[in-house]
Amino acid sequence: MKKLYINTGSFDAVFNNLKESFGGDLSITANEYRLAVKSKWATGNISGVRFEKEMSYLNFDLTFNQDVNLSIESNPYLPVFFVYCVKGSVLHRFGANGAVKRLKEQQSGIMSNSSSINSVLCFESHKKIQFSLIGIPTNVNDAANADFAFQIKKRFTHESGNYIYIGAEGSKIGEKFQELKTIPKQGTVRYLLMKNILREIVQLEIAQHSYNYLTPFVPVLNFASKQLTEIKKLSEINFGHFVAPVLSLKRNLQSKILKEKYLELEPYNQKLAS
Repeated sequence: MKKLYINTGSFDAVFNNLKESFGGDLSITANEYRLAVKSKWATGNISGVRFEKEMSYLNFDLTFNQDVNLSIESNPYLPVFFVYCVKGSVLHRFGANGAVKRLKEQQSGIMSNSSSINSVLCFESHKKIQFSLIGIPTNVNDAANADFAFQIKKRFTHESGNYIYIGAEGSKIGEKFQELKTIPKQGTVRYLLMKNILREIVQLEIAQHSYNYLTPFVPVLNFASKQLTEIKKLSEINFGHFVAPVLSLKRNLQSKILKEKYLELEPYNQKLAS
């Protein structure tokens, strides 16, 4: 069994830790990171995007060549992690002797750790694993994200310092991950759309785990307002090649509707004239 350790810190530090642990080639473009792994420990890819201090996103697509335990230190930003398993399974425990929980395909897990005990992820050898992870810090000084962080901390942390939940992945969350696959492959538009979709996923988790289902829709409405602001920002970006086909489709639909209305009226008018 291979035992690996990740010292939490900046996104650069995390990916450098992963590179040292698994080997491979690391490429960085703007805020996106990609580690192509091909070593005696594993083969596959680890990719990630950082959204300043507001949120981080990691995607793992790996096959391990032997059993691997990945021990992760607690983070000063006290993040809550939302984990979604597409293929295979991930084992989790707090510390060396904690209870083991298994995250299976089409399940989601939520975990947080503010104690001195490490979180340990366990991967089985020769089994392909695909899972995504969204990290939201709850120890923030940013007023714009303070309420969002408070809601997450209130629902997904425990006074013991350790919290974990595993359950079926919601259908709407699955739809959002499918939507994530359709966004542009690069550029500012990709970054903003990805940020909005990932935030929507977390909003859905908040709603799903709230006792009062009316309350969660307030932040959702606030988020919709923020989306409009993002769209206004996008309007300043030159992406006419993206908008033009939409406008063309709109004109064609309008023309088709007018034509159909005319054809429906024409026989009626002829009948009156006879």
